[in-house]
Amino acid sequence: MYAIYSLLLALALALTSPWWIWRMLTTGRYRQGLAERLGGGPEQLRAATKPEQPVIWVHAVSVGEVLATTQLLRELQTKFKGWRIVISTTTTTGQTLARERFGEQNTFYLPLDFAFAIRPYLDLLKPRMLMLAETEFWPNLLRLAKQNGARIAVVNARISDRSFPRYKLFRGLMKPVLENIDSFLAQSKIDQERLIAIGADSARVQFTGNLKFGVITRKDMPIVSRLKSALAAESAKLETAVTVNISAANAAPVLVCGSTMEGEEALLLDAFRQLLNDFPRATLILAPRHPERFDAAAAEVSRRRLKLVQRSQWKDEPLAGAVFLLDTIGELAAIYELATITFVGGSLVPRGGHNILEPAQFGKPILVGPSMSNFRDVLGIFKSAEAVKTVTPVNFYYELHLLLTSPEKRWEMGKRAFETFSSQVGATQRTLDALEVLLWAPSTMLAQQHTKGERA
Repeated sequence: MYAIYSLLLALALALTSPWWIWRMLTTGRYRQGLAERLGGGPEQLRAATKPEQPVIWVHAVSVGEVLATTQLLRELQTKFKGWRIVISTTTTTGQTLARERFGEQNTFYLPLDFAFAIRPYLDLLKPRMLMLAETEFWPNLLRLAKQNGARIAVVNARISDRSFPRYKLFRGLMKPVLENIDSFLAQSKIDQERLIAIGADSARVQFTGNLKFGVITRKDMPIVSRLKSALAAESAKLETAVTVNISAANAAPVLVCGSTMEGEEALLLDAFRQLLNDFPRATLILAPRHPERFDAAAAEVSRRRLKLVQRSQWKDEPLAGAVFLLDTIGELAAIYELATITFVGGSLVPRGGHNILEPAQFGKPILVGPSMSNFRDVLGIFKSAEAVKTVTPVNFYYELHLLLTSPEKRWEMGKRAFETFSSQVGATQRTLDALEVLLWAPSTMLAQQHTKGERA
């Protein structure tokens, strides 16, 4: 089965290679880390490797997974002193953030799922544990890591609405792949049931909760302090309210729109331009999800003749009536603290939405679009507490304006968001406990567990 899989994977790469090459040449994507993806471990990773030091290899696909697992990894570093934790990512943005948080000597790009690319990393690192975040079922990686003696766990495990039917259809092929995994730590009860439905042994699946509820955002980031000063100065300049029944404190609102996708910025910018009629000192902080779209977002701002201030070029000039384009990585979560109202993107277009927990931890009112399948369980929890508001392209401006002119509604909504966030904290500790048990479990116990799974 694995030989056929590798052959099909190689064929797929060969057939799509013109597209990959074109993307590398035109956008620069996928070019960085190419040697690492082919098995050439970076020199800094090799230099920091000590043969006697036990290693945990963590794979976090992109920024979201790095953010979600950061607190867990810090707890692991505290509990397992002397151990080394290395992090692989798939995306460039994820790699950048992982290097910032854990050092470039401990990060690398995930190798392609071929034995020739994977084995050099297993031979070099000899990991005691391979920990995968969310849904990363690479057949050769799992098989070779298991053969190499690693314990394998999937943390914050989830099966999306989109992928569940496909996985279930190929359950017969998935089952032997999933048998390599010792522990599935599901982020919801629904994910626990879905993992079992696609072939995971029920004895190895447990609900531990969503690690994203354990995210702890740095509050001392320099950009936040700079923005606070700039925004406070704008509010201080305002002597009277712009519109009847709007207090001076609310007349310079800050709208933070995070993780926006193509097709959303135009709507948000049109709403902001309309908002300036009543709130001429308002500020829109716009954070596109992908770095390659920074220029496109800037062009949308300029096309509407709105004042554009780019984070990468900002010299602390005034932000009244401006669109502050966050063209950097890793700062959005902290900047939500500055918001009067937040909007979480990827949700007004059919992309499944993004993380609403980052603004929730600061007690901010949250608006999202109807496409939130990637965070269905989190959204369900917040909706049941009336701690998030779903909007559409048609009523977005109405709901935004309603909240801006209703301080009490904003305060209540933000309060419910913070209380809901706080009530769910605990997944990090449960996951940590489960990983510790797995790491020290006798080999005979795991062998019996796998035998039981094969007979099931």
